[in-house]
Amino acid sequence: MATSNAELEIVKQLFSTLSNDDKKSFLKSLKSKEKQEQNFTFTKEIKECPYCKSTHFKKNGTRNNGKQSFLCLDCNKSFVTSSNTILYGVKKDISVWKKYIHCIIEKYSLRKTAEICGISLPTAFTWRHKILDALQEMQESVKLDGIVEADETFMPISYKGHHKDFNFPRLAKHRSTANTKRGLSKELVCIPCIVNLNGKSVAKIANLGKPNVKALNSVINGKVERESIFVTDSLRSYLKLSNEMSLNHIRIPRNKYSNGSFNIQVVNNYHSRLKSMLVYNFKGVSTKYLNNYLVYHNFVNFAKESRKDKEQMLFNHILNTNCVSRNISVANRPAVPLLVA
Repeated sequence: MATSNAELEIVKQLFSTLSNDDKKSFLKSLKSKEKQEQNFTFTKEIKECPYCKSTHFKKNGTRNNGKQSFLCLDCNKSFVTSSNTILYGVKKDISVWKKYIHCIIEKYSLRKTAEICGISLPTAFTWRHKILDALQEMQESVKLDGIVEADETFMPISYKGHHKDFNFPRLAKHRSTANTKRGLSKELVCIPCIVNLNGKSVAKIANLGKPNVKALNSVINGKVERESIFVTDSLRSYLKLSNEMSLNHIRIPRNKYSNGSFNIQVVNNYHSRLKSMLVYNFKGVSTKYLNNYLVYHNFVNFAKESRKDKEQMLFNHILNTNCVSRNISVANRPAVPLLVA
């Protein structure tokens, strides 16, 4: 807050040094920019029905809000350009969504984001996960090549948040309290991660406790191009996986940090930045939302594009991606999602 006040004072001092004509032109430019943002509308080329994917449709008048309506000639359902997207049925202007995406890229807290965008705290939380759910589809198309490093990290199971009619499977405890069992027990969530040197990464919850071939395969298989250099530690499960995927496997021997010029320092740095974000930026996250924060980390922290490019990429992605979640489904997710036994 002190920094913001100091910056405001600097702006006031600079503004006071301008001539009257310069002051008028400056204020006029601000008003025109604000008006341009308010007049920004959602446009999308309609190629198919969002419900049945049929290409046989026609214009069907306009809705009460002035939006063009279409009618599918096969399923007989009407739709608009925003149907089946995140923006459908949302009363807030699209300029608010642009502000929200800026807040996501800047890693602002939910309270600060809600204040900037003029929305409630529950709405800010729901929007975050609706956007991250859409971002999951972007990760599905990611494939890594070149030198690919792989390793797994572990996070304790967290039931953070309010759970209506939820029975805890264990006693409640404070964050950062040690687990009741030592080592790689079922109290830890295993997260296999693969990264390359170009800023691409994939990470996802695989299972509880120590990873096996099936758990690693569920995350890594199909995500690495054939003949890539696959650098891992000495875990034996990677041997079978690399043979099945036709990869040039390089193992780091036990109690060693490198094998020739190859190491896994990039993926270790990825783990360090991930845990720093989860602990210090978000004060811990619930396990049922962990996959979303993994893809958040991949896109915001690890990808090498500029922040401005990331904002534009994310904005375009949510406009052209089907919404896979509704408000009520965000909170009603299983406490420990899709874990391999």
